[in-house]
Amino acid sequence: MEIIVARNSGFCYGVRRALQLARRTGKKAGGQVFSWGEIIHNPEVIAALRQDGIRVATSLSQLRPGDTVIIRSHGVSPAIYRALKKKKVKLVDATCPIVKKIQQTVDRLSRRGGEIIIVGNKNHPEIQGLLGYSRGKALVVENEEQARSLPFKKKRAVLAQSTQDGQLFSQVVGALAERTAELQVFNTICQSTRVRQVATAELARQVEALLIIGGKNSSNTNKLYQISRRLLPRTYFVESPEDITPDMLRGVNKIGLSGGASTPPEVINKTVAAISHSSQQNSNQEKVTHD
Repeated sequence: MEIIVARNSGFCYGVRRALQLARRTGKKAGGQVFSWGEIIHNPEVIAALRQDGIRVATSLSQLRPGDTVIIRSHGVSPAIYRALKKKKVKLVDATCPIVKKIQQTVDRLSRRGGEIIIVGNKNHPEIQGLLGYSRGKALVVENEEQARSLPFKKKRAVLAQSTQDGQLFSQVVGALAERTAELQVFNTICQSTRVRQVATAELARQVEALLIIGGKNSSNTNKLYQISRRLLPRTYFVESPEDITPDMLRGVNKIGLSGGASTPPEVINKTVAAISHSSQQNSNQEKVTHD
């Protein structure tokens, strides 16, 4: 079986930076160390950080003065920053620089007139953080249908969650253009996300089946799955090699793998090894059968 791994699969710069900060902090900090929410969306990474003494905090009641809190790569709202500072904890900001730039854009736009549209998942932590910078002027739109249901406005600005599907963002922008006299468009999808989406789409056109590897709660990984599935019905979403079933590989001679920005390289390597091993076993069984 031929196995092809999509270009740029695995950790992006923002994720690598966040994990480096977290591990460095875990070694140096005295007292308890927490991340505010999962620092990235990958269960294996979160489990490894827990073994290093970095736990996940989801409530202020878990924290004590003097504790160290790492701000997750997705960023948080100004209100969260203020609440953490009142707790007198030490803050380490691991917000992705791309997300930080989007936060600044939302903050700047909120000081002007006009509605702000953010294209993304309303429940995602990055979006929750961005809303906190909008001074109540932002509205989250998740798809083209929602955009078309909005009333006509004289002025709007539209931007995207950093991991948004480029095709979906274009569709929403098109719908808003028909319902807005003056529309400012800020394509805030990060370059790393764009490259991964293009590479995954290209690979989906070349193979018979494609595995998307990463955390099920990872936005960017889910987008890769959706993009591939549009082109290739035999697209499967797995978190680890253990999730691969015989049906996924049955009858496949050429398979593709694509990992999300929060997928550890070692998980991708393990998946390649697992598929190779399974293919070899099947080949040996066929030889025995024919003999």
